[in-house]
Amino acid sequence: MRSAMIVAAMLLAPVLGVNVIITGASSETTMDSITFDEEGAKNRPVSKVIKLLHDMLKQMEKEGQEDEEAYDKMKCWCITNDKEKSQSIADAEAHVEDLTSKIEKYTSLSAQTSTEISNLDSEKAADMLALDHATALRQKQLTEFNAEEKDMLQSVSSLTSAVTILAKKKGAMVQMPRSVQNLMEKHQSLLSGIMTHSQRTAVTALIQAPGYAKQGGEIFGILGQMKETFETNLATTQQEESSNQKAYDELKAAKEGEIQAGQDMLDEKTKLLADTDENNAQAAQDKVNTKKILSSDKEFLAALKEKCTLNDSE
Repeated sequence: MRSAMIVAAMLLAPVLGVNVIITGASSETTMDSITFDEEGAKNRPVSKVIKLLHDMLKQMEKEGQEDEEAYDKMKCWCITNDKEKSQSIADAEAHVEDLTSKIEKYTSLSAQTSTEISNLDSEKAADMLALDHATALRQKQLTEFNAEEKDMLQSVSSLTSAVTILAKKKGAMVQMPRSVQNLMEKHQSLLSGIMTHSQRTAVTALIQAPGYAKQGGEIFGILGQMKETFETNLATTQQEESSNQKAYDELKAAKEGEIQAGQDMLDEKTKLLADTDENNAQAAQDKVNTKKILSSDKEFLAALKEKCTLNDSE
């Protein structure tokens, strides 16, 4: 700009009759360093032209300064934005890499948790099935016990009644209650070890027809043995029932504890799976958004470099 202004002034001076004096050798040449013989120019017809040229030179100097300031601002803008965008791109790329790692972690954890939930469901189902089977068995045992206990109680009651009858009619004509024969027939296997054939024959004879209980002592002994056998069997059955109930109660408590622990673990794993899948979805969406921003920043940076390079060339 300085050289152009000096050359323009020197070329126009002879034509327009203007004395041009260039003073100083400073780095900036302005209109103040170019002196026109304005007094002489006033007496010439071209004075208006000279003034116009003078104004143009001032305007050129002003525009030159503005251009330089604009270039400096543009240069600063290029450097600042290049630095910011480059950093933004680096941060975005690091974030994408971090998100990729997180997505892989969440995906793996989700698959593992799903498998654990499936296994826990199977274990819980097995525990519930085992408890159902145990409950069904206990119910069957209880039903059988109730029936057997009722039968034993009735048997003991019948024998007690028979003994009472015989005791009241001692020495008289008596007939054994038929219920005793029914007991002998019904519980033949139970009584086989305590009654001989002759004892059975004696009791049966007294049941079938009235007669003198000459064998009173023997009959009382037989009935007493039968009664004791039924009472012993009843006590054994009741003891077995108590043991069976205790075993079932312990099994039930253990299985219910396992089922509850399994359910608690299922609830925990189900929540973990839900949280993991949610985090995975958020990370995936974040990655998509970050990639969009990254692509936009790269396009902007490329355009910025092209524009700034062109500005330097100009």
